[in-house]
Amino acid sequence: MIIREKSNNLALLFMWRGTILPKVLPMVIILMCVSVVAWGLSHYQVYTVKSVPVIGFTVLGVVLSVFLSFRNNACYDRWWEGRKLWGALVANTRHLTRDSHFLSKDDRQAILVDMLIFVNLLKDRLRNQRLPADNFARYLNLCEQQKDDLNTLISTHLNAPQVMLERMQIRLMNAVKTGQISDMIYVSMQRHVVEMGSIQAGCDRIHSTPVPLPYSVLLHRAVFCFCWLLPFGVGGVLGLWTPLLVGLVAYLFLGLDELSKELEEPFGVAHNDLPLDAMTRLMERETLALLGCQLPPVIVPRHYYLS
Repeated sequence: MIIREKSNNLALLFMWRGTILPKVLPMVIILMCVSVVAWGLSHYQVYTVKSVPVIGFTVLGVVLSVFLSFRNNACYDRWWEGRKLWGALVANTRHLTRDSHFLSKDDRQAILVDMLIFVNLLKDRLRNQRLPADNFARYLNLCEQQKDDLNTLISTHLNAPQVMLERMQIRLMNAVKTGQISDMIYVSMQRHVVEMGSIQAGCDRIHSTPVPLPYSVLLHRAVFCFCWLLPFGVGGVLGLWTPLLVGLVAYLFLGLDELSKELEEPFGVAHNDLPLDAMTRLMERETLALLGCQLPPVIVPRHYYLS
């Protein structure tokens, strides 16, 4: 995610990093060059291309704007739902941390460590990563045997986060059997484990179900054709102003198309994806601080990018 100051209008106007401009600029420049060539051929009567009726561009532009708006809203809803799910996960870890005081010190630490492992494994699952347990084990005071078991789990199990939830559930059941907590307290604490499973299911739903491909391809082709025909539709009316108008319109339509593709997958590592690393580190620091353990460093933005 890009973290930048938005109060400076001049800085917003010339902002580069984290925007869509670097991705669409090559195509915009090509279209502006095509506009210059098309105007030059017509102006110097080297070759005259019959102008496309402007009314056709007006109608097509309105239709494209409507459909691009629908697609961007759908993609933003996916992005925002992902953010709400991870916000609920942050809140859930805090609730479980408070309720876990009913357990003994060792059992409380064990279940909270399992909770942090679950968060890390869920993040890696959503990013299609299989990172070794050493990436987070050094902050959780895990022994070599525990790290080896985790690495085996990561490399072999189909749904590693689910295994951690089962382990937490078993710890709670054992606490009931040994008389540490009552049935009512068990139900209260078990509700947080169930909620974490629901959050994972919601994230998996977004991650495994993209916007239907035919819909995306149809809009992408329509935008591409519109932008390439535009120089021949407005060249006879605008003259030398044609490249500027074509560049602005192409930046708008191509930018909206590219932005929707970036927001469609909110759990990746693109500039505008959710900062899962930072949110995971926040949960680690809050939980480990309450356990009296050494805290990992805060993840800060690098070149305005927060991972």
